[in-house]
Amino acid sequence: MQPVTAPPIPERVRTLAATAAPTHVSVSGAAGPATPAKGGVDGAGRPVLLVLPGDPLYDARDEPVVTVDLTSNRSLGEHELSRGLLKVQGWVQAVPEAEVRETAVAIAERCPDEALFEVLEGTDGPRLLRVDVGRVIYLTGPESGVLDAEEYLGAAPDPLMGEAERMLHHINDAHRRQLETALKSLLAAPVPEAWLWELDRFGATVRCGVEDPTLIRLPWPSPITDAESLEHAVRCLLCHH
Repeated sequence: MQPVTAPPIPERVRTLAATAAPTHVSVSGAAGPATPAKGGVDGAGRPVLLVLPGDPLYDARDEPVVTVDLTSNRSLGEHELSRGLLKVQGWVQAVPEAEVRETAVAIAERCPDEALFEVLEGTDGPRLLRVDVGRVIYLTGPESGVLDAEEYLGAAPDPLMGEAERMLHHINDAHRRQLETALKSLLAAPVPEAWLWELDRFGATVRCGVEDPTLIRLPWPSPITDAESLEHAVRCLLCHH
């Protein structure tokens, strides 16, 4: 049996969704182009849209079918680069009143908008709408495909995602020289401009170069189950000689 070296696709897509923000939304059958969108993704993986009075979806009835573009980005120095694009297709519905506060909190990090406070006040102002997922089209570097609702909603983000993102940012901010030295030893060749691109319980992906990158996957010997073990694995990688 071959060892698992990367997250299963549904988990990978759910992890990207958890760090993504809506950029555009289009309504099925509408003549106009996609319009800019604000919002985030709730804990169940459903896109949530913050809509203002006058928005085409503000007074929508009968749960129109929409496509929401979600983009997950990674900052490497002065560059803001896309980790992946997800197109979530489904039916728009109002967030139930009893779930509005929880949903607003869930998307606040990706949607730091004062209009969220107005939503919580329960006025006739901004509304939160969420998408009942039908399918998800994913474009993540060399990988692309489609997940149906059961595959997507039945998965969960990487359980170590929060700790992994914290470690990744720390390494890119403070230890890139060590990373380049370790890679030179592993690959027996110079590795200029190396950045830690992805970090998860199955391994690490290093991006060499920004404009025309090479991606190098470094799997762990076995999947990692806790943050302490992930930190130990990262330290071993940086100290490789």
